[in-house]
Amino acid sequence: MKPIIGITMGDPAGVGPEIVVKSLMDKSVYENSNPIVVGDAGVIQQAVNMLQLSCYVNAVSKVSDAKFAFGTIDVFNLDNFKGDLVHGKVSAEAGAAAFGSVVKVIELAMCHQIDATVTAPINKEAINLAGHYFAGHTEIYAHYTDTKKYAMLLVNGNLRIIHVSTHVSLRQACDLVKRERILDVIRLLNEACQQFGILNPRIAVAGLNPHSSDNGLFGWEEEREIIPAIKEASKLGYDVQGPIPPDTLFSKAVGGMYDGCVAMYHDQGHIPFKVVGFKWNEIKKRMDVEGVNITLGLPIIRVSVDHGTAFEVAGKGIASEEAMSVSIDYAIKMTQTQIYNDSCNS
Repeated sequence: MKPIIGITMGDPAGVGPEIVVKSLMDKSVYENSNPIVVGDAGVIQQAVNMLQLSCYVNAVSKVSDAKFAFGTIDVFNLDNFKGDLVHGKVSAEAGAAAFGSVVKVIELAMCHQIDATVTAPINKEAINLAGHYFAGHTEIYAHYTDTKKYAMLLVNGNLRIIHVSTHVSLRQACDLVKRERILDVIRLLNEACQQFGILNPRIAVAGLNPHSSDNGLFGWEEEREIIPAIKEASKLGYDVQGPIPPDTLFSKAVGGMYDGCVAMYHDQGHIPFKVVGFKWNEIKKRMDVEGVNITLGLPIIRVSVDHGTAFEVAGKGIASEEAMSVSIDYAIKMTQTQIYNDSCNS
Protein backbone atom coordinates (compact mmCIF):
# COMPACT_ATOMS: atom_id res chain seq x y z
CA MET A 1 0.00 0.00 0.00
CA LYS A 2 1.14 3.53 -0.73
CA PRO A 3 2.06 5.58 2.35
CA ILE A 4 -0.23 8.42 3.39
CA ILE A 5 1.79 11.66 3.59
CA GLY A 6 0.37 14.53 5.64
CA ILE A 7 1.53 17.93 4.34
CA THR A 8 1.01 21.10 6.35
CA MET A 9 0.01 24.27 4.50
CA GLY A 10 2.55 26.51 6.30
CA ASP A 11 1.91 30.18 7.00
CA PRO A 12 -1.05 31.26 4.81
CA ALA A 13 0.66 34.59 4.08
CA GLY A 14 3.86 32.92 2.89
CA VAL A 15 4.79 30.68 -0.02
CA GLY A 16 3.71 27.48 1.76
CA PRO A 17 0.26 27.02 0.19
CA GLU A 18 1.49 27.68 -3.35
CA ILE A 19 4.51 25.38 -3.20
CA VAL A 20 2.33 22.66 -1.70
CA VAL A 21 -0.25 22.80 -4.51
CA LYS A 22 2.47 23.13 -7.17
CA SER A 23 4.19 20.00 -5.86
CA LEU A 24 0.89 18.11 -6.02
CA MET A 25 0.65 18.83 -9.74
CA ASP A 26 3.30 16.16 -10.20
CA LYS A 27 1.56 12.89 -11.04
CA SER A 28 4.46 10.82 -9.68
CA VAL A 29 3.60 11.98 -6.15
CA TYR A 30 0.29 10.12 -6.44
CA GLU A 31 1.93 7.11 -8.07
CA ASN A 32 4.16 6.67 -5.01
CA SER A 33 2.04 7.99 -2.14
CA ASN A 34 -1.34 9.23 -0.94
CA PRO A 35 -0.85 12.91 -0.05
CA ILE A 36 -3.24 14.93 2.07
CA VAL A 37 -2.82 18.59 2.97
CA VAL A 38 -3.57 19.59 6.56
CA GLY A 39 -4.81 23.14 7.04
CA ASP A 40 -7.49 25.51 5.84
CA ALA A 41 -9.20 24.42 2.60
CA GLY A 42 -10.05 28.02 1.77
CA VAL A 43 -6.37 29.01 1.86
CA ILE A 44 -5.47 26.10 -0.43
CA GLN A 45 -8.31 27.03 -2.81
CA GLN A 46 -6.96 30.60 -2.98
CA ALA A 47 -3.53 29.25 -3.90
CA VAL A 48 -5.06 27.10 -6.64
CA ASN A 49 -7.01 30.09 -7.98
CA MET A 50 -3.98 32.38 -7.87
CA LEU A 51 -1.89 29.87 -9.83
CA GLN A 52 -4.81 29.16 -12.20
CA LEU A 53 -4.40 25.42 -11.77
CA SER A 54 -6.84 22.88 -13.15
CA CYS A 55 -7.54 20.80 -10.06
CA TYR A 56 -10.22 20.25 -7.43
CA VAL A 57 -9.85 20.97 -3.72
CA ASN A 58 -11.58 18.24 -1.72
CA ALA A 59 -12.19 19.34 1.87
CA VAL A 60 -12.53 16.41 4.29
CA SER A 61 -12.88 15.95 8.03
CA LYS A 62 -11.44 12.42 8.08
CA VAL A 63 -8.40 10.95 6.34
CA SER A 64 -10.55 8.04 5.21
CA ASP A 65 -12.68 10.43 3.14
CA ALA A 66 -9.74 11.52 0.97
CA LYS A 67 -9.85 10.55 -2.72
CA PHE A 68 -6.05 10.31 -3.19
CA ALA A 69 -6.42 10.90 -6.93
CA PHE A 70 -4.23 13.03 -9.18
CA GLY A 71 -6.09 16.22 -10.07
CA THR A 72 -7.74 16.35 -6.66
CA ILE A 73 -6.05 18.02 -3.69
CA ASP A 74 -7.40 16.47 -0.51
CA VAL A 75 -7.37 18.85 2.46
CA PHE A 76 -7.95 17.76 6.04
CA ASN A 77 -9.90 20.94 6.61
CA LEU A 78 -9.31 22.69 9.91
CA ASP A 79 -11.17 25.81 8.74
CA ASN A 80 -8.86 27.74 11.04
CA PHE A 81 -7.76 30.84 9.13
CA LYS A 82 -9.88 33.76 10.17
CA GLY A 83 -9.58 37.14 8.48
CA ASP A 84 -8.45 38.45 5.11
CA LEU A 85 -5.38 36.89 3.55
CA VAL A 86 -2.63 39.44 2.89
CA HIS A 87 0.46 37.85 1.38
CA GLY A 88 3.75 38.89 2.93
CA LYS A 89 2.21 40.16 6.18
CA VAL A 90 3.07 38.79 9.60
CA SER A 91 -0.11 38.25 11.63
CA ALA A 92 -1.33 36.37 14.66
CA GLU A 93 -4.20 34.97 12.57
CA ALA A 94 -1.82 33.40 10.07
CA GLY A 95 0.44 32.18 12.87
CA ALA A 96 -2.46 30.50 14.64
CA ALA A 97 -3.58 28.74 11.47
CA ALA A 98 -0.06 27.55 10.64
CA PHE A 99 0.50 26.31 14.19
CA GLY A 100 -2.84 24.50 14.21
CA SER A 101 -1.97 22.60 11.04
CA VAL A 102 1.36 21.45 12.54
CA VAL A 103 -0.26 20.22 15.74
CA LYS A 104 -2.96 18.36 13.79
CA VAL A 105 -0.51 16.63 11.43
CA ILE A 106 1.50 15.46 14.46
CA GLU A 107 -1.69 14.14 16.05
CA LEU A 108 -2.64 12.26 12.87
CA ALA A 109 0.80 10.68 12.68
CA MET A 110 0.87 9.73 16.36
CA CYS A 111 -2.54 8.05 15.91
CA HIS A 112 -1.20 6.19 12.84
CA GLN A 113 -3.74 7.76 10.50
CA ILE A 114 -0.89 8.96 8.29
CA ASP A 115 2.54 7.45 7.73
CA ALA A 116 4.75 10.55 7.51
CA THR A 117 4.59 14.31 7.83
CA VAL A 118 5.99 17.04 5.58
CA THR A 119 5.94 20.66 6.69
CA ALA A 120 5.74 23.88 4.70
CA PRO A 121 7.45 26.94 6.22
CA ILE A 122 6.01 28.83 9.18
CA ASN A 123 6.88 32.27 10.49
CA LYS A 124 8.26 32.19 14.04
CA GLU A 125 7.14 35.76 14.78
CA ALA A 126 3.59 34.96 13.66
CA ILE A 127 3.19 31.84 15.80
CA ASN A 128 4.58 33.71 18.80
CA LEU A 129 2.10 36.55 18.17
CA ALA A 130 -0.60 33.87 18.27
CA GLY A 131 0.58 32.87 21.75
CA HIS A 132 2.55 29.74 20.84
CA TYR A 133 6.06 30.27 22.15
CA PHE A 134 8.22 27.91 20.15
CA ALA A 135 11.46 28.61 18.30
CA GLY A 136 10.41 26.54 15.28
CA HIS A 137 9.04 23.29 13.88
CA THR A 138 11.67 21.12 15.56
CA GLU A 139 10.72 22.29 19.03
CA ILE A 140 6.99 21.96 18.30
CA TYR A 141 7.44 18.36 17.18
CA ALA A 142 9.60 17.52 20.19
CA HIS A 143 7.01 18.98 22.58
CA TYR A 144 3.95 17.30 21.08
CA THR A 145 5.66 13.90 20.72
CA ASP A 146 7.29 14.14 24.18
CA THR A 147 10.73 13.62 22.64
CA LYS A 148 13.80 14.52 24.72
CA LYS A 149 16.67 13.55 22.41
CA TYR A 150 16.25 14.93 18.92
CA ALA A 151 18.25 16.80 16.31
CA MET A 152 17.96 18.67 13.03
CA LEU A 153 19.43 17.02 9.92
CA LEU A 154 19.97 18.90 6.65
CA VAL A 155 20.25 16.80 3.49
CA ASN A 156 21.28 17.79 -0.04
CA GLY A 157 22.97 15.14 -2.15
CA ASN A 158 26.19 14.03 -0.45
CA LEU A 159 25.88 16.73 2.20
CA ARG A 160 24.17 15.56 5.38
CA ILE A 161 24.60 17.82 8.41
CA ILE A 162 23.29 17.24 11.92
CA HIS A 163 23.46 19.88 14.66
CA VAL A 164 24.47 19.69 18.30
CA SER A 165 22.36 22.82 18.93
CA THR A 166 20.09 24.96 16.76
CA HIS A 167 17.82 27.79 17.88
CA VAL A 168 19.82 29.31 20.71
CA SER A 169 22.19 32.25 21.00
CA LEU A 170 25.81 31.75 19.95
CA ARG A 171 26.88 32.12 23.58
CA GLN A 172 24.46 29.38 24.62
CA ALA A 173 25.56 27.21 21.70
CA CYS A 174 29.14 27.15 22.98
CA ASP A 175 27.92 26.08 26.41
CA LEU A 176 25.88 23.24 24.85
CA VAL A 177 28.91 21.52 23.31
CA LYS A 178 28.91 18.56 25.67
CA ARG A 179 30.23 15.03 25.28
CA GLU A 180 26.89 13.30 25.92
CA ARG A 181 25.01 15.50 23.43
CA ILE A 182 27.66 15.00 20.74
CA LEU A 183 27.46 11.25 21.25
CA ASP A 184 23.67 11.39 20.94
CA VAL A 185 23.75 13.22 17.60
CA ILE A 186 26.42 10.86 16.23
CA ARG A 187 24.07 7.98 17.01
CA LEU A 188 21.08 9.75 15.42
CA LEU A 189 23.11 10.59 12.31
CA ASN A 190 24.35 7.02 11.96
CA GLU A 191 20.79 5.66 12.21
CA ALA A 192 19.52 8.19 9.65
CA CYS A 193 22.22 7.35 7.12
CA GLN A 194 21.38 3.67 7.48
CA GLN A 195 17.74 4.57 6.88
CA PHE A 196 18.87 6.19 3.62
CA GLY A 197 20.59 2.95 2.61
CA ILE A 198 24.16 3.72 3.75
CA LEU A 199 25.05 0.63 5.77
CA ASN A 200 28.36 1.81 7.27
CA PRO A 201 28.26 5.62 7.38
CA ARG A 202 31.48 7.61 7.53
CA ILE A 203 30.86 10.39 10.03
CA ALA A 204 32.95 13.54 10.46
CA VAL A 205 32.72 15.76 13.54
CA ALA A 206 33.49 19.47 13.26
CA GLY A 207 35.49 21.36 15.83
CA LEU A 208 33.93 24.32 17.59
CA ASN A 209 36.91 26.67 17.49
CA PRO A 210 39.07 27.88 14.57
CA HIS A 211 41.42 25.08 13.43
CA SER A 212 39.64 22.83 15.97
CA SER A 213 41.51 24.84 18.63
CA ASP A 214 45.04 23.91 17.42
CA ASN A 215 45.65 21.69 20.45
CA GLY A 216 44.19 24.15 22.91
CA LEU A 217 45.55 27.43 21.54
CA PHE A 218 42.06 28.74 20.68
CA GLY A 219 39.80 27.02 23.17
CA TRP A 220 39.30 23.95 25.33
CA GLU A 221 36.01 22.45 24.09
CA GLU A 222 37.70 20.06 21.67
CA GLU A 223 39.93 18.51 24.33
CA ARG A 224 37.35 18.33 27.10
CA GLU A 225 34.12 17.50 25.24
CA ILE A 226 34.42 16.79 21.51
CA ILE A 227 37.41 14.41 21.45
CA PRO A 228 36.09 12.27 24.35
CA ALA A 229 32.76 11.95 22.52
CA ILE A 230 34.51 10.84 19.32
CA LYS A 231 36.60 8.28 21.20
CA GLU A 232 33.50 6.89 22.91
CA ALA A 233 31.65 6.69 19.58
CA SER A 234 34.56 4.80 18.04
CA LYS A 235 34.47 2.30 20.92
CA LEU A 236 30.78 1.77 20.20
CA GLY A 237 31.60 0.82 16.61
CA TYR A 238 30.82 4.03 14.73
CA ASP A 239 33.12 5.05 11.85
CA VAL A 240 33.77 8.58 13.10
CA GLN A 241 36.60 11.07 12.57
CA GLY A 242 37.46 14.43 14.07
CA PRO A 243 37.43 17.01 15.31
CA ILE A 244 37.98 18.38 11.81
CA PRO A 245 38.36 22.14 11.24
CA PRO A 246 34.95 23.32 10.02
CA ASP A 247 36.43 25.46 7.24
CA THR A 248 37.51 22.28 5.41
CA LEU A 249 35.12 19.59 6.66
CA PHE A 250 32.07 20.54 4.59
CA SER A 251 33.97 20.89 1.32
CA LYS A 252 35.24 17.34 1.78
CA ALA A 253 31.73 16.11 2.55
CA VAL A 254 30.27 17.70 -0.59
CA GLY A 255 32.91 15.81 -2.57
CA GLY A 256 31.89 12.49 -1.02
CA MET A 257 34.61 11.92 1.61
CA TYR A 258 32.01 11.64 4.39
CA ASP A 259 28.42 10.40 4.55
CA GLY A 260 27.45 12.70 7.38
CA CYS A 261 28.75 15.68 9.35
CA VAL A 262 28.21 16.85 12.92
CA ALA A 263 28.02 20.65 13.23
CA MET A 264 28.39 22.21 16.65
CA TYR A 265 25.79 24.97 16.20
CA HIS A 266 23.13 26.31 13.84
CA ASP A 267 25.09 28.60 11.52
CA GLN A 268 28.14 26.34 11.37
CA GLY A 269 25.96 23.79 9.60
CA HIS A 270 23.45 26.01 7.83
CA ILE A 271 25.89 28.35 6.10
CA PRO A 272 27.76 25.69 4.07
CA PHE A 273 24.48 23.89 3.42
CA LYS A 274 22.82 26.98 1.98
CA VAL A 275 25.88 28.03 -0.01
CA VAL A 276 25.58 24.67 -1.79
CA GLY A 277 21.79 24.39 -2.04
CA PHE A 278 20.47 27.96 -2.25
CA LYS A 279 21.04 29.88 -5.49
CA TRP A 280 19.60 33.28 -6.39
CA ASN A 281 18.06 33.19 -9.87
CA GLU A 282 18.47 36.71 -11.24
CA ILE A 283 16.39 35.98 -14.34
CA LYS A 284 13.38 34.60 -12.43
CA LYS A 285 13.99 36.92 -9.45
CA ARG A 286 13.70 34.09 -6.97
CA MET A 287 15.79 31.78 -4.84
CA ASP A 288 16.16 28.28 -6.30
CA VAL A 289 16.35 25.95 -3.33
CA GLU A 290 17.48 22.35 -2.92
CA GLY A 291 17.72 20.24 0.19
CA VAL A 292 15.50 19.18 3.05
CA ASN A 293 15.33 19.39 6.82
CA ILE A 294 14.60 16.18 8.75
CA THR A 295 13.97 15.96 12.48
CA LEU A 296 15.67 12.89 13.92
CA GLY A 297 14.81 11.08 17.14
CA LEU A 298 11.03 11.47 16.83
CA PRO A 299 8.58 8.55 16.97
CA ILE A 300 7.15 9.84 13.66
CA ILE A 301 8.66 10.93 10.35
CA ARG A 302 9.04 14.66 9.80
CA VAL A 303 10.61 16.16 6.67
CA SER A 304 10.52 19.83 5.71
CA VAL A 305 11.73 22.31 3.16
CA ASP A 306 14.77 24.13 4.48
CA HIS A 307 13.67 27.63 3.60
CA GLY A 308 11.40 30.21 5.13
CA THR A 309 8.08 31.77 4.24
CA ALA A 310 9.68 34.03 1.59
CA PHE A 311 7.20 36.82 2.21
CA GLU A 312 8.90 38.95 -0.46
CA VAL A 313 7.63 36.65 -3.25
CA ALA A 314 4.51 35.17 -1.61
CA GLY A 315 1.37 35.48 -3.69
CA LYS A 316 3.25 36.18 -6.91
CA GLY A 317 3.20 32.61 -8.17
CA ILE A 318 6.95 32.45 -8.73
CA ALA A 319 8.08 30.47 -5.66
CA SER A 320 9.87 27.24 -6.54
CA GLU A 321 8.28 24.01 -5.33
CA GLU A 322 11.47 21.99 -5.84
CA ALA A 323 12.36 21.72 -2.15
CA MET A 324 8.80 20.67 -1.29
CA SER A 325 8.87 17.99 -3.98
CA VAL A 326 12.18 16.65 -2.66
CA SER A 327 10.79 16.71 0.90
CA ILE A 328 7.80 14.61 -0.13
CA ASP A 329 10.13 12.20 -1.93
CA TYR A 330 12.30 11.81 1.20
CA ALA A 331 9.22 11.20 3.35
CA ILE A 332 8.13 8.44 0.97
CA LYS A 333 11.59 6.83 1.04
CA MET A 334 11.72 6.95 4.83
CA THR A 335 8.31 5.28 5.17
CA GLN A 336 9.47 2.51 2.84
CA THR A 337 12.56 1.89 4.97
CA GLN A 338 10.45 1.96 8.14
CA ILE A 339 7.99 -0.57 6.71
CA TYR A 340 10.90 -2.83 5.68
CA ASN A 341 12.52 -2.62 9.13
CA ASP A 342 9.20 -3.29 10.86
CA SER A 343 8.61 -6.37 8.69
CA CYS A 344 12.11 -7.68 9.50
CA ASN A 345 11.54 -7.22 13.22
CA SER A 346 8.09 -8.80 13.28
